[in-house]
Amino acid sequence: MSQAAPSDAAHEKERSAVEQIFANKSYVDNPELLPWYMKDLDNLKPAARDLFENYSKVPSNEVIPHITKVRDQAFKTVFPYPCLGNWGFLDFSIGESQAYDEVLGRVKNGEKLLDLGCCMGQDIRKIVSDGAPSENTYASDLKQEFWDISLDLFLDKSTLKTTFIQADVLDDDSKLAQLDAKINIIYASSFFHVFDYEGQVQVAKRVVKLLKPESGSLVLGRSGGKGEAGDFTHVKKDLKSYWHNAESWTKLWERVGEETGTQWKVDAFLGDEDLAKRMRSNLVPAGTRFLTFVVRRV
Repeated sequence: MSQAAPSDAAHEKERSAVEQIFANKSYVDNPELLPWYMKDLDNLKPAARDLFENYSKVPSNEVIPHITKVRDQAFKTVFPYPCLGNWGFLDFSIGESQAYDEVLGRVKNGEKLLDLGCCMGQDIRKIVSDGAPSENTYASDLKQEFWDISLDLFLDKSTLKTTFIQADVLDDDSKLAQLDAKINIIYASSFFHVFDYEGQVQVAKRVVKLLKPESGSLVLGRSGGKGEAGDFTHVKKDLKSYWHNAESWTKLWERVGEETGTQWKVDAFLGDEDLAKRMRSNLVPAGTRFLTFVVRRV
C-alpha cells in the first residue's frame, strides 16, 4: 500500500520546493536550503574519530575541520545525499551489522567483498582499518566523483588497493559484469531504498548474478523501512521509493529466489531511530526506520 506523509499538503509543498532546489542547484551556494543538511559536526563517535586519527593519520585537532571540508565538497559538487548532509555516512554502518565479525574474517581469509552504492567508500575503510586486505575489496557507485573525493577524505590514495568500478547497477553492459559470479559478499547500505519495488527486485537479481553461485554467499546492509511496508513519492514527483518491513523484505527475496532458481535465508529487523526526525523533513514517512538485513544463500 502507499504511505502518506504526516500531512499530504505539507509533504507536497516541501517536495516541490526541494525539487526546485535540486533543479536550480541552489544548494551549492546555500546547502542549508535542504532540511537534512547539518552544518556542524557536533557528535563525532569515538570509533569514527579513531579511524580518522589512526587509519587516515589526521591530527586530532584537525579531524572535524578536515571531515567538514571534504563533506561539503561532496555535498555541493557531486550530489546532496541525506547521508552526507546529516553526517550519516560517519556511522560506518557495516561495523554495526550482526554479521560483521563473520564478514571481516571471511575477507581476511581471501574472500571478495563488494560495496554496492558505496558513496564515499566509508564502509570499505572500516573493514580495511580493521585488518581486511584492501585488495580483496571492491566498490561501485554511479558517480566516480564520490570515490575520487573519498581518497581526499581518508587520505589513502597511495595505500588503498580497493578496485573501484563506476557503474549503473541496472546496466547489464556496465563494467560490473567483470565481477559476475566472483563476489562472496555484497554490502549495500542506503541503496535498495533508492528504487521502487520492481526496481529493487531487479537490483536483487543483479546482486544474485554478481555473487558466487554457492551456499554462504552473502548480502548485508540496511535500507529505509517502516512497520507498515509501502511506497511513497520520491523528491522527483514521477518517482517512488519503497520502504520494507522484515516480512515484505523476506517476500521480495522469495520472489527473487523463484525467478533466479536460488534460495535465500533472510534475517531482518527494524531499528529504533525515527529517521524522519534525522531528516528534519516531511519527505519521508513518519516512523521510518533503518531495516538492517543479512541475506544468505542456502
